Amino acid sequence: MTETDPSLDTLARARPGPLKAFADRLSGALEPIEVIESRPGLVMLPMRDTAEGTPFHLGEVLVSEAHIRARDVDGYGVRRGRDLEAAMAMALVDLALSLNIEPDACRDFLADEARAQ
Repeated sequence: MTETDPSLDTLARARPGPLKAFADRLSGALEPIEVIESRPGLVMLPMRDTAEGTPFHLGEVLVSEAHIRARDVDGYGVRRGRDLEAAMAMALVDLALSLNIEPDACRDFLADEARAQ
């Protein structure tokens, strides 16, 4: 399986309400923001056969995806289900992390959400 970024893992599972509120707080410091993409989609759900250890796809999962850009840096968010606002919020926090905007607040938010999971 592919190695993932722990911050993105936490954001993908973050509670929608706190995620949206935190992203709203960050959005002013990130402007102007270019929205590259905001859409629902389907992704294949990878699994590993427990007997033989071979990878396979269990089926498709509905996701919401957001891709944004500010200052030539990209932010990305993908969330399970149809919640484009939460995907956009995830992309905003990802962008803030990449641009080092409010790094202490971002680390605190990620730590709080990781504990809640």
